[in-house]
Amino acid sequence: MAEAGADRIVICVFDGLRPDFVTPERMPHLARFAAGASWFREARGVFPSVTRPSTASIATGAPPAVHGIVGNSFLFPSVTRERVLDLGRAEDIALAERATGGRLVDAETFGDVLARAGRRLAVVHTGSAGATHCINPRARANGHWTFSVLGRDSSPTPEAVDEIVARFGPLPPRTLPRFEETDYAARVFTEHVLAVRQPDVALIWFNEPDTSFHYRFLGSPETLAVIAAADAAFGRILDWLEAQADADRTTVIAMSDHGQITMGAELALSDMLEAAGHPGGASFAMTGGDMGEIRILEGGTARRDAIAHWLMAQDFTGMLFSPGRNEVEGVIPGTFALSLVGLDHARAPELVYVLRSDDRPDRFGNPGIGIVTAGDVPVGGGMHGGLNRHELNTVLIARGPGFAAGVRDGRPCGIVDIAPTVLDAFGLPAAATMTGRSLLGPAPEPALPRIHETGQGGFRQQLAVAERPGSRILLHGGRL
Repeated sequence: MAEAGADRIVICVFDGLRPDFVTPERMPHLARFAAGASWFREARGVFPSVTRPSTASIATGAPPAVHGIVGNSFLFPSVTRERVLDLGRAEDIALAERATGGRLVDAETFGDVLARAGRRLAVVHTGSAGATHCINPRARANGHWTFSVLGRDSSPTPEAVDEIVARFGPLPPRTLPRFEETDYAARVFTEHVLAVRQPDVALIWFNEPDTSFHYRFLGSPETLAVIAAADAAFGRILDWLEAQADADRTTVIAMSDHGQITMGAELALSDMLEAAGHPGGASFAMTGGDMGEIRILEGGTARRDAIAHWLMAQDFTGMLFSPGRNEVEGVIPGTFALSLVGLDHARAPELVYVLRSDDRPDRFGNPGIGIVTAGDVPVGGGMHGGLNRHELNTVLIARGPGFAAGVRDGRPCGIVDIAPTVLDAFGLPAAATMTGRSLLGPAPEPALPRIHETGQGGFRQQLAVAERPGSRILLHGGRL
């Protein structure tokens, strides 16, 4: 544990931001900040690399195998068998919290530890109800404050919304790109949270560039414009912090939860499965994106294995995971074990697939091309969820007591290290359920990557990981 060194911690999250977008031309304020801070250039997210599991991993310092948020949406039969649970919906969150006795996020968070130590956490959030909830799921019980720009129903402490509207006026309109929400949130964060509420830890979550990556494409003029707007908002936050008397005792962490890659093709996977003799509905349930889960409702392991073998025979399938028969291999020959990617929670499905991707550049020159199942993200738009390096590689830059200035730190680390780092900065021990480790102090010896391979017939897949004491960082994976 490092000596306590920070008076306060400020965390700024840019949803979906890729490190290669942090350049002086695109994001001058963040690039300037990085030049005088520790930039953990090999930071990684978790699998699945989607926002709500990632948010819970930031909060708990652990992968989904520990906290139980195994997808943005997933079938949770003990909560409801009528539909897939959608954590973007406040109603579904409330339903799951009632069914789990307040343990939807099934592990301690840094907010929980801060509360026990008498420390305060305040959150300004512009993302979904689920992402807002998962960053501090017991905010009310902890005596903390969370404001969602989406309104009272999306805020764990709805009175925070009343407080902000009374001071700053009506919530901003939902336009795309999210210029208005970005500016409103940054103003609330600086003028109210930092200046008035003055919590020990303050976190702001920008929903850009993730939203525009999805629907306006990774390198489009609109997306670059909103990235510049988010960067300018960050610049205003930095200016406020640097003008304070305690600036040298403030730790600032700029980060993202995952990256994105461009979708070069779309396929109707559910229809294709049905045409191959595997109808869904009563037989199995599935989610989509560039990865997804398959839950067997009827037919047992025979149905599961038949679907897995069909997927292995398809050129579009990138990776497959099933419950483990050993540390590396899944119970279905040719699959990897869910435990290898930190997804072996009791809520995990019987089968997880990732659609194929590679490092080819998109039409704007950004590396990373993948396939998406039919849905609302258009071909040419961005997506995330899988194990492509550009989905997993996250922004993680920290400045403050205990962090070296002007350093590019190449150690494998990730979003699971945020919670232990925040607690360590205050001299507080990590929760027992946290598998990440503090990034304060001297860097340990770098973990050496390990390459795992498995497959069956013409299907071969590979996963690169970095093993650390008590935790594993996923580097990249895909089909060979």
